[in-house]
Amino acid sequence: MATAFLAAVIGLAACDSRNIRELEEGVSTEADVRARFGPPENIWDGPDQGRVFEYNRQPAGQKNYMITIGADGKMSALRQVLTPENFARVKPGLMMEDLRKLLGKPAKVTPYALKRETEWEWRWVQPPNSPMVFTATLNDDQRVVRSGSSPDRGTEAP
Repeated sequence: MATAFLAAVIGLAACDSRNIRELEEGVSTEADVRARFGPPENIWDGPDQGRVFEYNRQPAGQKNYMITIGADGKMSALRQVLTPENFARVKPGLMMEDLRKLLGKPAKVTPYALKRETEWEWRWVQPPNSPMVFTATLNDDQRVVRSGSSPDRGTEAP
């Protein structure tokens, strides 16, 4: 079973790499993006009347992509958002919706009713090849109260 899971993760990563190479910022269209990545998990309002497409690779993968489509219908950015730089932007007080727009859909959501908190977790890879989990804890007001990364004990990096 672990071998099948690992094969699926490697296959997804290889497919994403090929799809990314086939897209070019400022040239590829929304139709090109959808042809390679399929329908987005979510669509957010983007800069300058553009839109941001969320492509979630959780829980099996260790990446989440945000692809910006400009008002002209062309791809202006393609970012893998599960990075130490983005995790550093997760500060106490950050709203749940802003957290979702920053990192994409989490791999796991765990409510703790007695503590009146909810943990969101994302699986990611710290270079060069260390599997990690980033956790953000939200309070009843849907605001981040704390966050941090730890080794991912549930899987090996591909």
